[in-house]
Amino acid sequence: MAEISLTDVALGDDRQKVLRRFTLADVLFHRSTQAAAILVLVILGGVMMSLVVGSMPAIRAFGFGFLTTESWNPVTEKFGALAPIYGTIVTSLIAMLIAVPLGIGIAIFLTELCPPMFRRPIGIAIELLAGIPSIIYGIWGFFVFAPFLQQTLQPWLINATKHIPVLSSLFAGPPYGIGILTASLILAIMVLPFITSITRDVFETVPPVLKEAAYGVGCTTWEVVKNVVLPYTRIGVVGGIMLGLGRALGETMAVTFVIGNAHRISESLLQPGTTISATIANEFTEAIGDVYTSSLIALGLILFIITFIVLACARLMLLRLEKMSGG
Repeated sequence: MAEISLTDVALGDDRQKVLRRFTLADVLFHRSTQAAAILVLVILGGVMMSLVVGSMPAIRAFGFGFLTTESWNPVTEKFGALAPIYGTIVTSLIAMLIAVPLGIGIAIFLTELCPPMFRRPIGIAIELLAGIPSIIYGIWGFFVFAPFLQQTLQPWLINATKHIPVLSSLFAGPPYGIGILTASLILAIMVLPFITSITRDVFETVPPVLKEAAYGVGCTTWEVVKNVVLPYTRIGVVGGIMLGLGRALGETMAVTFVIGNAHRISESLLQPGTTISATIANEFTEAIGDVYTSSLIALGLILFIITFIVLACARLMLLRLEKMSGG
């Protein structure tokens, strides 16, 4: 009995040591992940504060007029952010109008219609497009895509819409090749792989039994996609779209090559323009004086705020969708 008691005591001590070791490991894991989360917030707050402090000279010099002024003249130190803001929003919206239906259509084809032997090669090709550096897109757009548009699409748009009241203004002027429309098309090509990949992945999470049941009652492929696949995956699809929009808003090098970098707002989408990222990339190294540098930093702050608003709206939309699906 004494031997059994000593054995029980030894086992109990070993068990306590193991439990203490597990508890310590759990506490360390909890603290390390908590510190990582706090570090992200600290970095985000530091970036925000740096942008605010750096943009204060421009804010004091121009006030709210900085957001409503189109002029950008480094010689007279008169700066306004309206043209870059306009270019950023317009190019991103046009890119999303093109990329979203194409991306969802490709994802539907890959998951519902594509023969199995072609599904993997096409998927790999789409993922490779997502891995191409943006400067490669810019070089290709400047030397290949822009001349192609100058000789084909842009003259056709000008001639086809010259007698249509609204479209004649949107596609007016000489075909430069570069401009707002060209930058939008390049952005659409760049964000298309992200939207397609994420949408395809969430489509593949749909339980096969749901689709088989729909096909069993006589639904067509379109009806299955519309009534089963899209409602089941709408949260993931919206998330992919917002990820693509965030990429389009912040893209720099590719847009810098093909947008023309002109600080003006034109009714025509064929005319040169600029974006916030392109302006910062082009002029930051040449900025002389506190006001000039501060104006560029203020553009960065504006882009930060725009991106934050877009992501916040996306999050609210996802929460509403989750509530609707839960109800």
